[in-house]
Amino acid sequence: MSQRITRRGVNAGIGAALIGPALATPRAFAQGGEPIKIGFSMALTGPLAANGKQALLGAKIWQEEVNAKGGLLGRQVQLINYDDQSNPATVPGIYTKLLDVDKCDLVVGPYATNMVAPAIPVVMQKNKTFIGLFALAANSEFHYPKYFSMLPSGPTPKESFSEGFFEVAAAQNPKPQTVALAAEDAEFSRNAADGARNNIKKYGFKSVYDKTYPPNTTDFSPIVRAIQATNPDLVVICSYPLSSVGMLLSARELGLKPKMMGGGMVGLQATVFKDKLKGKLNGIVNYETWVPSAKLMVPAAGFFKTYQSRAQAEGVDPLGYYLGGWGYAYLQVLATAVTGAKSINDDKIADYMRSHAFDTIMASGIKFGKDGEWTKSGMMQVQYHDLTDGANLDTWRGMSYQTVLTPADQKTGNIIYPYEKAIG
Repeated sequence: MSQRITRRGVNAGIGAALIGPALATPRAFAQGGEPIKIGFSMALTGPLAANGKQALLGAKIWQEEVNAKGGLLGRQVQLINYDDQSNPATVPGIYTKLLDVDKCDLVVGPYATNMVAPAIPVVMQKNKTFIGLFALAANSEFHYPKYFSMLPSGPTPKESFSEGFFEVAAAQNPKPQTVALAAEDAEFSRNAADGARNNIKKYGFKSVYDKTYPPNTTDFSPIVRAIQATNPDLVVICSYPLSSVGMLLSARELGLKPKMMGGGMVGLQATVFKDKLKGKLNGIVNYETWVPSAKLMVPAAGFFKTYQSRAQAEGVDPLGYYLGGWGYAYLQVLATAVTGAKSINDDKIADYMRSHAFDTIMASGIKFGKDGEWTKSGMMQVQYHDLTDGANLDTWRGMSYQTVLTPADQKTGNIIYPYEKAIG
């Protein structure tokens, strides 16, 4: 069943049952003032939980560090959040509760496009500043001026998830010609597929297959066989974690061998899915938002040391590279804006965010432009290679198995092309 989010349908889940608060940390708040309450929902169960749990631990570490330094504006910070179960229908009700019942001073986004989109009408109604976490073009329909995106997708967010893929493909000699596009029928993947279609035109490729499949698909072999029948040079897949894994397993089993494959697959960045796929990742070229390269680790090393020392006890991704750091960083942005505006007034915070650049552990010089998107893209395409069934946590910790292909200022090597050459 489609989970399409529309203006009219987005409030349908307003009465959804709420799960108890996952984090409302009691602590001795600073004398002389109530805590600043920051509310959000997070995917702690359901298919997006492997990523959502990372973000929550990042947020908790941020809270502890800020409070240890005296809080914000001389007040301690209290995080209040609920599990949205990776289900868009729960989100409007959660944000209504956070604002009307819990009386949160500030709210930030849940994780993922599918969850952020249905939250926006609620925060618009309440006139709240809102930072979405890894939401692809979530504000492209609403154009809410107090929305800001914590996703390095830049001024053309839909295109950014596959732009590097097509850029690398277009540079091959002879240039590949045909593209098959398969997308999960969900908010993120539809947006990413729209961008891929624009990139197909921009880079002069020909589309030979372009279809969506339901989010609850479990048998991917008919999709893979239909793609094989068109014999494409390139296969672009836009998907959420479970179907990312399902598509790759089916593609390997059925011997799908285009010249390049990947693009916009969520999930491959998380350790749990890397562990499941291991050598089946070889040759895949896919988006990334951050990698543990020497250059990018400099501002983030302290955070990841803390995160990784606590990950096992918290039952979360042991490395936290995909969402852990960003769960910390999006609250860093909010804190900088609150401090800079000297206020928790949403108008003042939004004004500050529109007019200043932000440095975080995950990216520096972040500026927000149209629809709250970054003015400059930081999206990467990486290729996985040389993985065996012996791959383990030490493998995933470093860069030995992945090469950054784009952008040029982050590039660590060249593509192994065609795909068949990389899978051995």
